Amino acid sequence: MAANPLQPYLNAIRRTLEAALCIRNFPSEDVERHNKPEIEVQDSTNNLIGKPLIISRSPLERTLIESSINSVRISVKIKQVDDVDAVITKMYMRFLTQRADQFRILRRKPIEGYTISFLITSIHCEEMILSKLIDWIIQFMYDIDKELSDMKITLSKRARVVAEEYMKQLL
Repeated sequence: MAANPLQPYLNAIRRTLEAALCIRNFPSEDVERHNKPEIEVQDSTNNLIGKPLIISRSPLERTLIESSINSVRISVKIKQVDDVDAVITKMYMRFLTQRADQFRILRRKPIEGYTISFLITSIHCEEMILSKLIDWIIQFMYDIDKELSDMKITLSKRARVVAEEYMKQLL
């Protein structure tokens, strides 16, 4: 069985998520009876936010993990080598973000410079099994990489067939 070249990258993300997802319920310090994700609020005087971590596989592929006392935001930049990758990725991400409510942790709009973002709050950690949530994110990242590669191969095959048919008609 061949080794997966993506595995060390995904392992680093898994270990970082296991450490970052030690979050707890923490009500807002500004507004009574509110519990907003501190990572989304981004108050300039907020000392409840940790240092962001970037795990990079290459300059084109990286993951940003931002943590706070009650939430963690995970932003993923998916590798896009050429224009075909960019178009396929954009269409696929649009498809997913339109269904963000069904994923519960998927943000409708990613952070600037990233392809897709997730927001995990203390409520998610209370309702879900944390290890399964981390497994799901890692599997999602693996599947996205594989799915986009498969789409590009399929598109190339179709383009080749169309070009061959076109050339047959010209000759």
